[in-house]
Amino acid sequence: MEWALVILFGVAVLLFILSFIKKDSIKVDKQLEQFASTFGDEVNQLQEKIRKIEIDTEITAQETGILAGSSEQRLLLREVLDLHKRGYSFESIALKTQQSENEIERLLTPYIKTNERRNVANDI
Repeated sequence: MEWALVILFGVAVLLFILSFIKKDSIKVDKQLEQFASTFGDEVNQLQEKIRKIEIDTEITAQETGILAGSSEQRLLLREVLDLHKRGYSFESIALKTQQSENEIERLLTPYIKTNERRNVANDI
């Protein structure tokens, strides 16, 4: 009987110690989860900035020697290029930007690779 009480008391102490260790691991898990969330948000923001810079670079390369249009035109062109690179069709880009399909095609023509031009020409 005495041994049973000693064993039960030992198990109780062991479980008590494990409960504190478990609380600490939960704290660490929450901190890691918060860090991962913050890190993910920052990575998304950086990717967005990089995408905009790449598009601006492409626009600048196409406009070399030509005076750049207004900032509104540049923003429209950036949005159109971004949607095109994401795989949107001319029609859906036109709907999103409230422009005509012909205007979208005109804006994208200098930026579409020759293979893509052939595909678009064959689709028409």
